[in-house]
Amino acid sequence: MKKIINPWIGMEGEGYNCFACAPQNPYGLKMEFWEDGDDIISYWNPNDNFQGWIKTLHGGIQATLMDEIGAWVISRKLQTSAMTTNLNIRYRRPMPTGDNVTVEVRAHIREMKRTFAVIYATLSVKGRVCTEAEITYFCFSKEKAKTEFNFRGCKVEGE
Repeated sequence: MKKIINPWIGMEGEGYNCFACAPQNPYGLKMEFWEDGDDIISYWNPNDNFQGWIKTLHGGIQATLMDEIGAWVISRKLQTSAMTTNLNIRYRRPMPTGDNVTVEVRAHIREMKRTFAVIYATLSVKGRVCTEAEITYFCFSKEKAKTEFNFRGCKVEGE
């Protein structure tokens, strides 16, 4: 497994303050990512500030985790940026919160349809899938990603 280098670090003065992945956002999730073969993975600790119900992770936070990792799949695997066009979530079982809980967020490309990427994502605790999603993204051309969204490529450590 190789750690993915956040390509937007250093762009804080240009407006980079993503709720999901910006390390300096005081209210954010501060997600980090690793490449594991075809999958992109993040490990995240859901403290009790992210509850929807008692000791249960809010469904909107779960959606954010999966939407964000899907975008990182696009960034790393397709080397472009994209926008979410559909997010279909299945909440299979309650996801716990707490200081000793680690959520594995995992995603990969399921299918490409011209300029659309279909991503499959899961949230698991202790190897048990709690939530899964199929997410569709419209992928921008590499030129548009560069000129309009400041995308400079997405590398792993050692590249």
